[in-house]
Amino acid sequence: MSRSLADRIAGISDTRAFPWLLLVPALALVFAVIIYPTISGIDLSFRQMRLNRMDLGTGYVGLRHYMALLDDPVFWISLQNTAVWVIGTVLLELAFGMVIAVALDYELPGFRFMSVIILLPWFLPLVVAGNLWALMLDSRLGIINAALQGLGVIQGFKAWFADPNWALPEAIAVETWHGFPFFGLLLLAGLKGIPRELYEAAAVDGAGFWRRLIHVQLPGLRFIIVATVVLRAISLMNSPELLLILTGGGPGRSTQVLSLYAFQKAYREFNFGYAGALSVVMFVLLMIGSWLYVRYSNVLKAD
Repeated sequence: MSRSLADRIAGISDTRAFPWLLLVPALALVFAVIIYPTISGIDLSFRQMRLNRMDLGTGYVGLRHYMALLDDPVFWISLQNTAVWVIGTVLLELAFGMVIAVALDYELPGFRFMSVIILLPWFLPLVVAGNLWALMLDSRLGIINAALQGLGVIQGFKAWFADPNWALPEAIAVETWHGFPFFGLLLLAGLKGIPRELYEAAAVDGAGFWRRLIHVQLPGLRFIIVATVVLRAISLMNSPELLLILTGGGPGRSTQVLSLYAFQKAYREFNFGYAGALSVVMFVLLMIGSWLYVRYSNVLKAD
């Protein structure tokens, strides 16, 4: 019997359909963890789904949520803040990460120890980092207020996140502190992969620091920069944790972003249909933005 089964399996492995059968487990996994949740999220955005108003039912409402978004002033404020939040944070993290990567690439004495120290903010969970900075910037107990007042920079304790003009830039600064090691680590790995012959050729041509950076290092990091910027933009667009801890979207709506607005709609108002529409808008914006960025960065064109 067992020999007969072995012969059947051997017979199947000789057929042209056998490679497709091997793909079935992988395709089933992709469908279960990626495709089905995505389709369910899109489907949710077209439904009436309010957990505190179950009497309304869960039927389809068509484009009602999307039409409501067009008349929702909080949505437009959130969209504008999201653009500032994502673009500002990514640019600052990329700049700081590049500075750190270039400095560590010189392999000066103690650079291995410094590499670990610089990574510490990234090791901290975002919730812990957010609460840490909320405590340090506290208007009554914060160590930063005490230090600045002791140095004579400020006259009294300052409520850092109470000014609507400065709350978002201050939150961006905190997020930059937490996220720049992500760029620093990956850019440093990219710098280590640049052939030393290119540095030697640049030195023979008399290239200084800036010419070497512009003509050797930045071209060598082109793929890594594009990939890290896309990954970090997706992460920032979808993560409301830090703003939820530091400001809760305030004061007013000055730090309200789309992910935080969707979170509040879902878990404060239990309006999952509306939150689903917000999530789909974010999904589409990320798809279009990533496609445009990769396309116009020319990173996929052959050299």
